[in-house]
Amino acid sequence: MTSQATLDGYIDTTPETDTGTTVRFDLIHSPDHLDPTDPDALEQLFACTTDHPAAAELVLHQAKLGDLLRVTGALSEPDTPGTPPRLRVHTVDILDVAPLTTISGTVLERYGNYALLFDADRNEVPVFTTAGHWVGEATTPEAIGHLIRAFENTNHP
Repeated sequence: MTSQATLDGYIDTTPETDTGTTVRFDLIHSPDHLDPTDPDALEQLFACTTDHPAAAELVLHQAKLGDLLRVTGALSEPDTPGTPPRLRVHTVDILDVAPLTTISGTVLERYGNYALLFDADRNEVPVFTTAGHWVGEATTPEAIGHLIRAFENTNHP
């Protein structure tokens, strides 16, 4: 049985394509209202595919692991027990982007329109705009706000 569904969920696997036109990815959906009496039913995995050009382009080239998506499409039961339900995706929207990831002892964190580079071995924090423009280096993490305000006062966005 197939039914239409709209789900919000997080990309759980790197999107793949064989042909360049059909894209596959897994989506984890968490219910809006969690039932505290059923802790094992918190999340559901969906095996998603799309061959719609706009959806395929967005999933392959714009969305990243951990991004929150809203997908709409045709939902069908799994072929084999124990495998996830299938969702043939027609439309995709990115609702929220995943936080930047940790690379060894270094953390790249987004702060509004700014990217901050925290290094466990240093007190100083390099700051850039998300467009890649150098803002400066805060002498301590506590000085980041002052550095950004000074940058905004001299470089009107």
